[in-house]
Amino acid sequence: MTSIVSRFVLLRATVLAAGVASLLGGAAFAETPQNGGTLTAIVQPEPVTLTSAINTAAPTGFISGNVFDGLIDYDLDLNPKPALAERWEVAPDGLSITFFLRKDVTWHDGHPFTAADVKWTLENVWKTIHPRNQATFGRVTQVDTPDDHTVILRLSEPSLAILSSVNSNGAQVLPKHLYEGTDVLNNPYNLKPVGTGAFVFKEWSKGNYLILERNPNYWDKGKPHLDRVVFKVIPDAAARAAALEKGDVQYAVFSPVPLKDAERLGKLPTLKIETRGYEWISPWLFFDLNVDNKYLKDVRVRRAIAHAIDRKAISNIVWYGFAKPAISPVPSTLPAFHDATVPQYEFDVKKAEALLDEAGYKRGPDGVRFALTHDFIPYGDDYKRTGEYLKQALKRVGIEVTIRSQDTAAFTKRVYGDRDFDISSAWFAAFSDPQVGVTRAYWSGWVGKNTPWTNGSGYRNPEVDALIAQAQGQARQEDRIATFKKIQQIVQTDLPSIPLAELKFFSVHAANLKDVVTHGDQIYGSLKDAWFDKAASN
Repeated sequence: MTSIVSRFVLLRATVLAAGVASLLGGAAFAETPQNGGTLTAIVQPEPVTLTSAINTAAPTGFISGNVFDGLIDYDLDLNPKPALAERWEVAPDGLSITFFLRKDVTWHDGHPFTAADVKWTLENVWKTIHPRNQATFGRVTQVDTPDDHTVILRLSEPSLAILSSVNSNGAQVLPKHLYEGTDVLNNPYNLKPVGTGAFVFKEWSKGNYLILERNPNYWDKGKPHLDRVVFKVIPDAAARAAALEKGDVQYAVFSPVPLKDAERLGKLPTLKIETRGYEWISPWLFFDLNVDNKYLKDVRVRRAIAHAIDRKAISNIVWYGFAKPAISPVPSTLPAFHDATVPQYEFDVKKAEALLDEAGYKRGPDGVRFALTHDFIPYGDDYKRTGEYLKQALKRVGIEVTIRSQDTAAFTKRVYGDRDFDISSAWFAAFSDPQVGVTRAYWSGWVGKNTPWTNGSGYRNPEVDALIAQAQGQARQEDRIATFKKIQQIVQTDLPSIPLAELKFFSVHAANLKDVVTHGDQIYGSLKDAWFDKAASN
């Protein structure tokens, strides 16, 4: 434990020192971006689709944000900035939002981007199949397009969350002319996307790499600076570290290497560790408990499992300090909405044992009460280790756990479609408003719909559903805050999911790669500002 904590402290010091040096350098002079070059990045695991409008998985978002633009972007302080929309206006009564679109934007196939694309996507994708946006845009009753470059959202009640979620990941606009009249979920352009972004899809060699090339007709003139971005699929963590160290790869995200390697790599003059760019997502890790399971449908069993888990050990040991214990599905990084008074389940093995006894599941002659299967999100070693910790923790209280691994497509179908699991692990992004990222985990309308990253536990509570609907239309932020705190109190009492940790991701990039982070949603945003300092690489 001591050595792990020491390495964490040293790494954080390295990150801070690098940040200070960067700030000092930026204050001394403004560097002029240089054009050209190929950036090689790591995407892990390989995405199953390249369109965030239908799949909000992190690997999809990492690539898709380069192909598609959003209506707006967010700066490092999460203030909205113009993107496809040059400006926007919210009516004084909050019942309409008007977006004024750029007039010089084309899709990668040359077709003009217009208000019709936004209207069609909102009505046919965001409000119907998108795993987060049914809640975000639930109060939109009508979309008016008085001309090709004006979009007016008419709302039955104000929706304060909309402007927190209209970037390229939160509300990705699809080309109407390629999707209208098709099966959106199985449209071939999900695998060969046509966007409006800085980079154009070129090639996908499954299991190996994806290639994006510079968009020569990009509306943001002079950008992107890079000629090409190649995303390599490298499943092995040690191989990822080696590729970064050798310079074969210049950019990797979502804590791509183990801490011991990050510490070492961070000391190299050719590499930097970056913690910015994740501000928009507010991620938390959790276990979903299948409430239809014959054991887990008993809330006493769910609470016993929570008491058997040491969340501090998960944060400090399993996640090497790149996390903090979570007590609620609304992370503390959203301080206005976070409720620190929710029911909490301290690490207490004796209490866990007593609850299991009370539920009628006594230990057998072999010391086992019953057996469960755990399916961990297949995003790397950190998640596998979390599953291994669960196995050890529950064995201590008489529950045998079998760990099952699979690829992402099989995992999402098993959990969100077939519901053929007992306990699963996943991480969600809460984003800057719990209406955007948290309510999807508890709204009963998602159960069994095979929509990834929604209500995996199968939780159905009419009171919570009503509160979720209520929050969508509340005009005053203080009322929404009170509603979300009620939701937290209820779900942490019912406990269909166990919040484990608030995650702290980091990226690794080449020292001569400049402006790789310019936005608070950078991890899902565009690399249009990134460039190589060729003098520094010599």
